[in-house]
Amino acid sequence: MSRVASIESQVKDLSPEELAAFREWFAQFDAEAWDREFEADAKGGKLDSLAERALRDHDAGRSTDL
Repeated sequence: MSRVASIESQVKDLSPEELAAFREWFAQFDAEAWDREFEADAKGGKLDSLAERALRDHDAGRSTDL
């Protein structure tokens, strides 16, 4: 059995209270992982072209105030 299949099996066996606690923990864990990935991408220049395009569009009047 793979690790993922084992985890899936264990999650299915959680009580409603345990599942709620796990869901809360995993949401936080996933958000923190995404934040780290986003920060690494930003530092690595992977978002530069998107930022440049957004600034060009803004300078050209193709944006609206929020």
